[in-house]
Amino acid sequence: VLLHVLFEHAVGYALLALKEVEEISLLLPQVEECVLSLGKFHNIVRLVAFNPFSSSQVALENANAVSEGIVHEDLRLLLETHLPSKKKKVLLGVGDPKIGAAIQEELGYNCQTGGVVAEILRGVRLHFHNLVKGLTDLSACKAQLGLGHSYSRAKVKFNVNRVDNMIIQSISLLDQLDKDINTFSMRVREWYGYHFPELVKIVNDNATYCRLAQFIGNRKELNEEKLEKLEELTMDGAKAKAILDASRSSMGMDISAIDLINIESFSSRVVSLSEYRQSLHTYLRSKMSQVAPSLSALIGEAVGARLIAHAGSLTNLAKYPASTVQILGAEKALFRALKTRGNTPKYGLIFHSTFIGRAAAKNKGRISRYLANKCSIASRIDCFSEIPTSVFGEKLREQVEERLSFYETGEIPRKNLDVMKEAMVQVKEAAAEITRKLEKQEKKRLKKEKKRLAALALASSGNSSSTPEECEETNEKPKKKKKQKPQEAPQENGMEEPSVSFTKPKKKRSFSKEELVSSDLEETAGGSTSLPKRKKSSPKEEIASEPEETGSRSVPKKKRRRFSSKEEPVSSGPEEAAGSKGSTKKKKKLQKASQED
Repeated sequence: VLLHVLFEHAVGYALLALKEVEEISLLLPQVEECVLSLGKFHNIVRLVAFNPFSSSQVALENANAVSEGIVHEDLRLLLETHLPSKKKKVLLGVGDPKIGAAIQEELGYNCQTGGVVAEILRGVRLHFHNLVKGLTDLSACKAQLGLGHSYSRAKVKFNVNRVDNMIIQSISLLDQLDKDINTFSMRVREWYGYHFPELVKIVNDNATYCRLAQFIGNRKELNEEKLEKLEELTMDGAKAKAILDASRSSMGMDISAIDLINIESFSSRVVSLSEYRQSLHTYLRSKMSQVAPSLSALIGEAVGARLIAHAGSLTNLAKYPASTVQILGAEKALFRALKTRGNTPKYGLIFHSTFIGRAAAKNKGRISRYLANKCSIASRIDCFSEIPTSVFGEKLREQVEERLSFYETGEIPRKNLDVMKEAMVQVKEAAAEITRKLEKQEKKRLKKEKKRLAALALASSGNSSSTPEECEETNEKPKKKKKQKPQEAPQENGMEEPSVSFTKPKKKRSFSKEELVSSDLEETAGGSTSLPKRKKSSPKEEIASEPEETGSRSVPKKKRRRFSSKEEPVSSGPEEAAGSKGSTKKKKKLQKASQED
């Protein structure tokens, strides 16, 4: 039979095989010397396969699986690949019996722990960085440290009992505050009693006494005007009147102002402590209603919290039998009774519940046993139920009440089966109502999320659309200025705006022959505006004059003449020369025509 050894490390799984060495020799003390020296250890063990983990998350998953006794897929693949197919001839050595039992059950390999395997694993742990190529001692230590931290964090994170810690700390602090407030109140009573000793007999409550000491101060200043405030503090008119009468005929000593200031400051601290104690009690009640609603409904929040704190957690309390719950908190009396062979205690912390105090002396042991039974049931329901509900606790409380009345009057209580059936019906209704509330809350949350996303989308779209608009505005402004510049000149001259657009640069105007002739006549006549009748122009001249007529239809004739005469000198040099030649020829023709007439 071949002996293989499985070694789990932070970097991966290693499968090692023992060379042919008799098992008897391995059990000898010389094995320890072989394990300590690397050369001798290599003669005994050889590495068959090494499966490294791909990431720290995979390493954590495998570590959790090994600790819980579960065969991970990586481990299954390694064993099925590298172990011999004949399972009867293979003996696998493992360090943890839980994982050995799981491998034997799922894969069918015989597993062995302890003895030779423990010695071999000790040697593998010592020389592992030398057995695997490329692995150094430093990197192996870092991997172990990282996996240890992540494993511990995961255990703390998935701790089911972590909510119980708040209850345990709260009830411990509450008990400590009760002791401290009691001690400080006694100090205030003794200190202020030198000045006003009669107040101690009138007021018994510690917090009320401290408030009165803070309010009264010097008893000689107490008068009828402060009677109303005294009634508010004491909640009793007769007590307030008694305090006022006692202050007038008190036997206390006089007190200085500085002593009175110190007493008032100390009493204010005690009052603040008592107020904090009340707020802590309300917090404890809310926490108990969330964590252990059935237990708190059965015996009260304070007693239930003390039971959880004494047991260590709600899970530990649920694991306890009813006989242990009954005497929980009376361990000293129990062991003293066992030592002296006396009577064992009948109750421990559950004595503070109201049921045992209401029972008769002969029935105290019976009702405490019955109450412990119901407490253990309630704690198990709270610990292992998915939806926390106080229905079972209320029904169990009713059963304890019925049992108490049975001890007193003989009235037969209901059967447990009938009570639990009623409780199950109510629990189903309560669970349906809770699911409805959760669905409504989820719908509201989704609606709010949709509104928030829509608002974000609108804001982002508004920002994106505003930027191109701003760019367009900035681009349009200079365009408008360019348009306005040519429009201003004709308006100043009293001209109407022509219909031609000014986006393109203005072309130089070409004048027809008739206009040139008319302009020459105007010059010769010395400013006279009369013109001869226009001759019929040739079709070429009509075509040339068409763009002028279309562009200047809206302009009157007189203004058109002025416009042409004014804009004549703007023409370029070659055009002027051509115009002057044409004008001399036409002058001659006109002179001949006038002579013939």
